[in-house]
This record gives sequence, C-alpha cells and structure tokens, in this order.
Amino acid sequence: MIAVSDAELNELRARLKATRWPEPWPVGGWQAGTDAAELRRLVAYWASGYDWRAHEAAINALPSHLADLGGTPVHYLRFDGEHPDALPIVLTHGWPSSFLELVPLAERLATPSRYGGAAADAFTVIVPSLPGFAFSPQRPTLTDADQTHDLWHRLMRDHLGFERYAAHGGDLGAGVTSRLAEAHPEALAGIHLLAVAPPSGYDPDGLTPQEQAHLASVAAWQAEEGGYQHQQSTRPLTLAHGLADSPAGLLSWIVEKYRAWSDSGGDLSKRFSDDFILTQASLYWFTGTISTSFRPYYEYAHGLTRRAERVTVPTAVALFPADLSRPPRSWAERTYHITRYTLMPRGGHFAAHEEPGLLAHDIIEFFRDLRSPAR
Repeated sequence: MIAVSDAELNELRARLKATRWPEPWPVGGWQAGTDAAELRRLVAYWASGYDWRAHEAAINALPSHLADLGGTPVHYLRFDGEHPDALPIVLTHGWPSSFLELVPLAERLATPSRYGGAAADAFTVIVPSLPGFAFSPQRPTLTDADQTHDLWHRLMRDHLGFERYAAHGGDLGAGVTSRLAEAHPEALAGIHLLAVAPPSGYDPDGLTPQEQAHLASVAAWQAEEGGYQHQQSTRPLTLAHGLADSPAGLLSWIVEKYRAWSDSGGDLSKRFSDDFILTQASLYWFTGTISTSFRPYYEYAHGLTRRAERVTVPTAVALFPADLSRPPRSWAERTYHITRYTLMPRGGHFAAHEEPGLLAHDIIEFFRDLRSPAR
C-alpha cells in the first residue's frame, strides 16, 4: 500500500535535522504545551534512529484492500473471522489516529481463540481508513451526497456483501458509527461506542445531578483542552500549512494529545512506544493527510455533517477512565437504545491500543446475543 522513496525519506530526515526550534519559555514540562525536551528527543530519534523501512514492511504485510465506492476510493483492512458464522463488524478510528491503532483489537476479534476466547465469538473485521486519512483520499467536495457513514454502508453491504453487520467506534469513529446506525438500522445488529453524541435537545431543568456534573466537566475540559478542536473547526487550513511543512510541528501537534488523552499518568512511555508514535506521525507525513484529517471537525461545526438524533439499534457504551469524558448512562439514553454500559478500570482515549484485551472482551460480550436475528 505504501512505498516511500529514498528521496522522500531523506527529505524527511533532513527537515527534522534542520528544525528551527522556538525560543524557550521559563516554564517546564507540558504546562504550556508540548514539552520541548521530549519533542527534541523524539525528533532526534525520528531523524536518525527510527527504522521506517521496518514499519513500512509491517504496514504492507497487513490485509489491505481498496474499494471503489461509486468513484470514491476507500482503503480498508479485512481480518476474516476464524469461525464460519463470524459476525461482520466495521471498526472506525478517530483523530489523531489511523487504521493502525485498531489492528490489535481487530486481531483479537477475528481470532479470539488465540487470546483465550472461544472461536464461536469471532468477527470478520473491517477497518476502513476515514476519508482524508492515510490511504483513503478525501471526499471530492464538502457537500458530497454520500457522507462517511453512507460510504461505510456501501462498503459493508454492496462491496463486501454483508446484509447484516455490527459497528464500533470511538472519537470521530463514534460519530460515524452513530450516524450509520441511525441511517441504516435494518442492517445493524448493534453498535459499540466509546463516546456518545449529545441529545439534540433537552430541558436544562430536567437534568439529573449526574448529568449536570457531566456537562460541567465537559465545559471545563473544553476550556482547558479544547483549543485544538476550535482551531480545527474554524480555521483548519491556517494550521495545516505549518504542519504540512514541518514534521517537528506535526509531531508536536499530535504527540501532546497522545499524552493528555491516554491513561499514561503523564509518561508517554507507559502507553506508547516511540516507534508507535513515530509511525503514526510518519503516516500523516508521507501521505500528506494532516490537513485533510481536520475536515471532519470543520464539516461538523459548519452543519455539513448530519447529527445523530435518535439511534434505535441496541447500543453498548464502554467508558475508559482517562478518556475525554464519561457521560452517565441516563445522558446516553437520551439519544441511544442503551443495553450495555461499562465503566472500564483503566485505559484512555486510545483504548484499542492501550487496552485491546479489555475492549475486545466488552465487544464480544455485547454482541454474543445479537449475532443472529433468531438469538
């Protein structure tokens, strides 16, 4: 799927070695943004020690495919389930992630017997790259008739031939999964989410104390951590010009999120290897997709993406303690038909990478009774 030329690789390394560093502030650590010492260390390793060729070979060894969905190309991975009655499931990643983040989860779902589970619980797992991420080109216009959830349905039903399937997503992927279930309930056995859409409307006086506390925590998070979202939703191209030109700048923009949103306790190495972080950054760099990865934020903020209003298919919500928010069940029930609600003991926003075992177990348990209409 990817073949980076020696010239491209050498150019990246030269840019990294020639990074023009900002004047330091009299603050330390991550208080005002990405820690300078940590970023310098990662940039030095990216320039001189990181073995892209090994990771390129590993990426190309994955079961990648490219679907043409009415003129829109979509890249996806396919992991066939080990059982003949494996339930198809589509897993959707978020930002600043890629399909790679979902590989450990996909492997556990496709071959559960390799991880101590039962083969009868297997899924046939489809992992698409969101449009504008990695190997999926962006959609041609901002007002395409087919939004991402429609493309996913065409991929699963028309291209792959699955009349009935399951879906899972977190972050941006939770929104895509929610809209998919709302638009095509006849095809969805159920959905599993790591985040929920807010209700389209509610009476503030009718909120429970838990719901009020949730909204207060969301507002506090937005004030402290939401600057990236505001920029990507309002003036994304102003930011994109700088990040598309500077690999150190691109890495700084995303690595701060891996630290802040994970269950790392402030230490990246507790959850992510340097190679994992740099492979994600390399994918954005070599495919030139950091700019197009901002489009979902802009489109949602400007009403170009439909909102999920009521999802009637069975829905599971799994909330990890270090994720961006943990809405109470009653809040989720305002929009979804919640039949499973799990508070996880550990993990964060990147749960498929941080805690793939916990996440796979929750998905398997949820769908065990939903695998066929008769069950």
